This record gives sequence, C-alpha cells and structure tokens, in this order.
Amino acid sequence: MKRTIRYYRLIWLKNDLPAGVSVFFVALPLCLGIALASGAPLYAGLLSGIIGGIVVGLISGSQLAVSGPAAGLTTVVAASILANGDYRIFLLSVVIAGLFQLLLGIFRLGVIAYYFPSSVIKGMLAAIGIILISKQIPIALGYDQPDFWTSGIFGLFTNQDFLGNIASLNQHVSKSVILISVLSMLVLTAFQFPILKKFKVLPSALLIVLIGISANFIFNSTATSLSLKPSQLVYIPSNLFADISFPDFNKLFASTIIWKDGIIIGLLATLETLLCVEAIDKLDIRNRITPVNRELVAQGIGNITCGLLGAIPVTAVVVRGSANIDAGARTKMSAFTHGLLLLIAVLVFPVVLNQIPYASLAAILMITGYNLTKPRLYLNMWALGWKQFLPFIITIIVIVSTDLLIGVSVGLLISIYYIVSSNFKTEFKLSKTMHHGIETFRIKLNTDVTFLNKANLKKTLDGVPERSVLTIDGSECNFIDYDILEIISEFELKAKERNITLNLKGIQKVQITALH
Repeated sequence: MKRTIRYYRLIWLKNDLPAGVSVFFVALPLCLGIALASGAPLYAGLLSGIIGGIVVGLISGSQLAVSGPAAGLTTVVAASILANGDYRIFLLSVVIAGLFQLLLGIFRLGVIAYYFPSSVIKGMLAAIGIILISKQIPIALGYDQPDFWTSGIFGLFTNQDFLGNIASLNQHVSKSVILISVLSMLVLTAFQFPILKKFKVLPSALLIVLIGISANFIFNSTATSLSLKPSQLVYIPSNLFADISFPDFNKLFASTIIWKDGIIIGLLATLETLLCVEAIDKLDIRNRITPVNRELVAQGIGNITCGLLGAIPVTAVVVRGSANIDAGARTKMSAFTHGLLLLIAVLVFPVVLNQIPYASLAAILMITGYNLTKPRLYLNMWALGWKQFLPFIITIIVIVSTDLLIGVSVGLLISIYYIVSSNFKTEFKLSKTMHHGIETFRIKLNTDVTFLNKANLKKTLDGVPERSVLTIDGSECNFIDYDILEIISEFELKAKERNITLNLKGIQKVQITALH
C-alpha cells in the first residue's frame, strides 16, 4: 500500500503536477472568455472550470480528458439565458441537463453520440465557430454601444443608412482595444505554424493574457487617451462567493422553456463530451479507453453541481485534453490539479484577474471560432460529395439563421433522406436480357428489404413491359417486409392480365386483404 501511494505521489510530482499547471494556464482565460461569450457572469466560467477539474475529474474514468466550460455550448447557453430572462431560472436548465446526462449514464446509453452523422456534427461545430466570431467582433473593437449590435454584425447592412452606421461605429470603437485585439490574434495565428511552435515557452492563451495586461499597463503609464475603460476590463469581485446566484426552484415548472433548454444542453454536452473523450483516447500512448457511461455519470453530477452553485454547464474539452497530453500528464490527477489551481487563483488573486482586457479574451475566442470553421473544413466536406456536403452546409445555414436545435434537426433529416435514398437503390437490383427474342427481366432482392423500398419496387414492377418474362429472386434475403410481399402478390394478378410470365424464387406469397 505504501509503495503504491509513493508510486502515485512520484507520478504526480513528475508528470501530473506540471501538466496540471500547464492546463491551468490554458483554462483560466478560456473560462473567462466562454462565460463572456455566453452572456453569463464571469465567475460562472471560473466555477465551471473548478467543478470540471475537481468534481468531474475525480469521478470520471478518463485519465487524460479535462472538463470545463466549452465554446461549443456558448450559443445555446446565451440563448437560454436570454429566453429565461433570469440567470437563476437558467440554472434550473443546467440542473436538468445534469440529471438528463446522469440518467443516460445509469441506463448505459452512452452510445447515443454514434447515431449522429459526422457531417451534421461538423456542421454544428462550424456554425458555432461562425457565431462565436461574430459575437466577439464588437468586443474586439471596443464598441461601447451594445444596442447597435442587437442584430449582430449584419445590422450594419440591413439598415438603409449604411454610411451613418459606419460613422457611428467609428465614433464608439477604441483604438487601444483594436491594437490589443489585432496583436493578440497575430500572435495566436503565428504560434499555430509548426516552425514557431518550437519557440513557444508559455501556453498561447496565457501569453495573450500577459500581452493584454502589459499593453493596458503601458497605456495607463504613457498615454491617458489610450487607457482602457473599466467596462473593457474583466471584473471578478474580491469576495466571489458573496455574488453567486443560485437556482430558483420555485420556478421549476413555470415554463416549458426551462425543460426544453435543459434537454438541449444535456444532449449537446453529451455529444461534445463523447466526441472529445474518443479523440483524447486516440491520443493516449497507453491506449486506455474511457468508459463512456461512467463519463456521462461524472458529467451529469458535474452539471448538477454547476447548476446548484451558479456555474455554466461543463463538458470534456478537446483543447484542455490535448494540452494535458502535450504537457506529459499520466493520470486524472492532472485534471484535479488544474481545478484546484483555478480555485486558488479565484480566492487569492482576483486583483490580477481584473487587469485582463476583454479584448484579449475576445481574440482567444475568435481564433477558437476560426479553428472550428476553417476554410479547409469546407473544402474537405465538398470533396466528399453532396451526400456529406449538403447536410453539413445546410446545418450551418439553419443554425446561423435560427437556432442550434432546429439546425441539427434539419441536418439530421437530410442525412436520413440520403440514407433512405441509398437504401432504395441498394436493396434490389434490376437486370435485363434477351432470351429467344423475348425480353427477360430479373429483380434480385438483397439482404433486408423493408417498406422503405415499397414505392421504388412498385414503380419498377409497373415498368415491366407486356409479354415479357420476370423473375423475382429473394433467395438470399435475410428479411422481406410484409408490405413488399404484398406488392409482389398483387403484381402476380396484374402479370396475368399483361401476359407477363412471373417466376418467384425464395418469395412467400401472402393473402391480399381488401380495404373495402
């Protein structure tokens, strides 16, 4: 026992502690930025990171995945907060999302993610990237008139007074904020090139935060006109726990929106988590596999805790997990360490956090959004053909135009349409030959023929000409639906009237029931 404890203590000191520190530096600005993008209090993002590291980290069966607030949920969280009109009511949806995930894990339904086509999932993530970028543009410009952006950046073009809009925009933007945003995005972009990655000493997100703090210090020291306004800086209260909002359980059944949003958040958080742990497992050199149902239980308990303590929902996050692996993590104690460090930072160093410009966080989120919706992704999906590209692009268009649930649903329906169409073509095959001057047709039924093939088979049979020979071969079928057998039995009567010689092989005749 003592040897085991000593062994894990050495692993923690040598591998998991440094990895936890590295992930902490990545997670800190992301927690703040994602809370900002979600329209939630900034402390809510920090609490989510703490809960994701400490609560989910200890329960999860994944050794390398790290949980926290996710960019993929920002749009649905922001919409839910607005729809409910009260952050305390929104927290009820987070609790419901956690209960939904907990039930999925208990009933061993972790395979749910595998039933969503990859084209729809990629479209969902790309649309989230587009929305993420568009929402950060006013923050990156330092724009201080939020009413101007109620319709998003597209409001510039929908109003007839375009030149007036541009003039108004120019009056209210901040040159110092733009400078920080542009510099931050240039640095983030530069460090994505393999050549410069070798020279990166600090995590990119931390470097951007340090650049923002340093720039603000220089502005304050040298030029008053360039100094950032208090509204352009992060604000974390010195006594964080005094300002925490808690869910208002009196409103639990006041609106169906609370339950609808809870299920949507739970489903999306589940999809993002399962996709993340699958990706992280592939990066694990020790080939450890995450038990998905246990992961859902951990995420469910984590999100219930988030809702109860006033935090935004958590998922397993690829950015944190990959940073964890790159830093040499060995066990889940690295995730726990990062959560513990976030807690210490919030309790001990809130003054330092309040020196971070919003522009720095906006730059991080805009690059995160770009990585979700890179032009290369569109080219790759186009190369895969219409069956992949159309669900992908329509999912994006509908999500950006309406909301995430409608977009995913429409994309899923289009994917199902292509599956059904493909099934029509593959489950039977028509061939034609000439035998002694007589047209001879053969319909070969393949594997499983269901009612989905009904319309196409009926059309094919009606197209067989008079005075021909037709063989329908079902000898290699595993299953033939009753509807198909009924159509074939009905056609037998038509064949006699049209002088068609019909041969059935492996087809069971059924009695046709009249409807009148």
